[in-house]
Amino acid sequence: MVELTQYLTFKLEEEVFALDIGKVREVLDFTTLTKVPQTPEFMRGVINLRGSVVPVVDMRLKFGMTETDKTLNTCIIIVEIAVDGECTVIGAMADSVQEVIDLEPEQIEPPPRIGTKLNTEFIRGMGKRDDQFIIILDIDKVFSSADLAIAQETGGEGPKTAVNG
Repeated sequence: MVELTQYLTFKLEEEVFALDIGKVREVLDFTTLTKVPQTPEFMRGVINLRGSVVPVVDMRLKFGMTETDKTLNTCIIIVEIAVDGECTVIGAMADSVQEVIDLEPEQIEPPPRIGTKLNTEFIRGMGKRDDQFIIILDIDKVFSSADLAIAQETGGEGPKTAVNG
């Protein structure tokens, strides 16, 4: 039996990225963000998601691109990420969501070693579909523990003490 994995694809500038669908809770239309002072630039603010405060990260800024412009297609992908055994819900701002695709393991190549402006540690692989490459993210590794500590504090769960192990 071939193990298919489903991915949600989304665009940042001209690049297509993908997330394991198991990490995605929902996709929201872009909404007004409440800016939180003294957070990194890529942390665009927080939204109220059915009573929970969810920090929203601009994925373009996180990857060293230009700030995401708000358009009709701009959306917030609500993802569940695990770092150090802690589960955190964050919103990932994207230019647009494309589709859900199935990729077989042989359609995925290891991430490139050089020639990318991204730190490849959080790239799970490069998916090939037709003649297009899709950058498959390991969303748990996109955010460092420090980013998440900020996100959790921003998320109104109260300050958490970080232990560097």
